[in-house]
Amino acid sequence: MFFFIIAVYFITMRCILRKETDPYFNLAAEEYVFKHFADDTFMLWRNDPSVIVGKHQNTFAEINHQFVNEKGIKVVRRISGGGTVYHDHGNLNFTFTSRAEHNQLVDFNKYNRVIVSVLGKLGIDVLTGPRNSLYIGGKKISGNAEHVYKDKVLHHGTLLFNSNIENLQNAIKPANLSYDDKAVKSINSQVVNITDSLKTSLTIEEFAEFIIAEMLKMDSEAHLYAFTPEDIRQINLLKEEKYTTWEWNYGYSPIFNLSTTFQTGNQPFKVSITVRNGTIDYIDSSNHEPIAEEYHKLINILMSTRLKETDIASKLKQHYSEEQIQSVIQSLFVGDNAEHLNNNYV
Repeated sequence: MFFFIIAVYFITMRCILRKETDPYFNLAAEEYVFKHFADDTFMLWRNDPSVIVGKHQNTFAEINHQFVNEKGIKVVRRISGGGTVYHDHGNLNFTFTSRAEHNQLVDFNKYNRVIVSVLGKLGIDVLTGPRNSLYIGGKKISGNAEHVYKDKVLHHGTLLFNSNIENLQNAIKPANLSYDDKAVKSINSQVVNITDSLKTSLTIEEFAEFIIAEMLKMDSEAHLYAFTPEDIRQINLLKEEKYTTWEWNYGYSPIFNLSTTFQTGNQPFKVSITVRNGTIDYIDSSNHEPIAEEYHKLINILMSTRLKETDIASKLKQHYSEEQIQSVIQSLFVGDNAEHLNNNYV
């Protein structure tokens, strides 16, 4: 009876097993499939190391700027809400897109039940927990989010298979800076890899193929689909116009205030910076009367500058030493971020 219900959910479903691991392309592919494919779809895909930020989040407050820069970890905003997650080659992502009546579009359990059933075939006891996430033994293996557009819903989630937990911890540990905003905040949860619960050893490729095979069994109308050259052209266009842009990944962040301390001279200088559309809109220095000349100059230079490391360095290079420039950049992006998490958080 359970399988009959699932078949009704996904009539003429396309199953797509992706090989590309470019996060910009993959996030663009999700939106393209969601908005242009009439059929319901199920897609599996993996990303190169990347931090994926929820649509309504403040990217600056969610990532460890220094760590992601040092490791070359890409930062990409998705079109769904929810919290920030870390992806790498050990994390398998799944995506459902489907049509429904307007009052039935948001239904996390509908899709989570499918994933729980498939993982159960591998002898894994998975439970749905707080915020529609999936858990093994009380530890999170999957975060889920949804996005509604007209009469369609996109539901997607992560499956931590054999992800690098240490990199996960560090990439999404925010800097030790004070942010004041109304953005959606990520919620910490202890995590675990699925491989720790497998009774039989599997590679992540075998794991993905197993899930696709099970999805095809559930629906007699389901069929495999590969992107056509035109699909790929359109996805790449969306990737370049949106998903690779600083304006989407950082500038889309809601307006926020950042409190920090500059030290380009002998005395520390505390400020509150208002950032709008990712650009420094106002700097409040009312804690200092009068303002030292060097900080008055710094404030004037930083005004209307994007909160982007290369932009800031470019603006400052004619006025400050390299050491002073790095001090300002650390104040804006890093803070005192020397300590690392001791628990497994996502």
